[in-house]
Amino acid sequence: TRAMACDFSVIMNPGPTEQIEAAGKALEAIHASEAWMSIYRENSEFSQLNRKAADAPQTLRGDMFELIHTAQKIHLTTDGAFDMATGALTRLWRACRQEQRIPAQTEIEAALAISGMQHLTLNPQENSVAFRTPGILLDPGAIGKGYALDDAALQLQQIEHSPQSFLLHGGHSSLKAFGPHNGHPGWPIGIGNPLFTEQRLGTLLLCDRAMATSGSNIQFYRHEGRRYGHILDPRTGWPVDGMLSVTVLAPSAAVADALSTAFFVMGVEKACLCCKNWPEVGAILIPFPDKGRKVCPTVIGIPEDHIVWDEDQVVLQDGLSFLKQASSDATL
Repeated sequence: TRAMACDFSVIMNPGPTEQIEAAGKALEAIHASEAWMSIYRENSEFSQLNRKAADAPQTLRGDMFELIHTAQKIHLTTDGAFDMATGALTRLWRACRQEQRIPAQTEIEAALAISGMQHLTLNPQENSVAFRTPGILLDPGAIGKGYALDDAALQLQQIEHSPQSFLLHGGHSSLKAFGPHNGHPGWPIGIGNPLFTEQRLGTLLLCDRAMATSGSNIQFYRHEGRRYGHILDPRTGWPVDGMLSVTVLAPSAAVADALSTAFFVMGVEKACLCCKNWPEVGAILIPFPDKGRKVCPTVIGIPEDHIVWDEDQVVLQDGLSFLKQASSDATL
């Protein structure tokens, strides 16, 4: 099924035909999630919140409040590298791209003034959200697809005749896997080469976890000879430069989605440090290579026997070793 501007599907092991109907019902849940999350639908609950929350606190449905509360937690633990309240910045860059220009710094500063989760007041007792600054626009784009996968996976597990094992994905960049596949303890997932998209850097075994990848190798544009990616640093308002891709494994697809964006913004060293706040999270961080065709992924919190790398394309960097080296370099 197609929702949130990408294709969603469920992959299952061979089994009774009833599990196909169960998968169809789970995919329908994604459309329901899009209906209340989309800021491109005037009457969605997020659009209504964006219009009204600066005037008075808005009481929200439980799952919507929990999504915003999770986004706030991730915002705090990533030092603002993930920020759901950046709709003004996103709109500015989208408009400038259509006009084939780059925003002026004054335009970016004006958008930054009405951006940021720090302008929100959340009341867990009443499930309410208020904006302390008029003009704030919440955009769940970097976490919403993952949330929809989490919800669909939960519903699939609860439906009668549900499959024992499945792989659920949205646009191939957000996935959630349960159970074994084809004699393996999990589902084999290809790790794409962000420089040569027709090639794979390796294969990862995903089981009972979610996975999300953020990168700028596909969504970018050039202006006056310079390359601009689509992922913005919410603290500066400018596109991020320096990372090729980030893949995050987490129990929740929403958390994996958000952290993959945050780690992309933070860069390798700060992302490695941030992982200490998320012990249940694993990551593959791929910066631009210094020279040659081989990339140098930094791997954090993923067992070595869960990934098979193509040694012709990869030079590995362990996350702990990276931090020790960075600390050593800093003392020189």
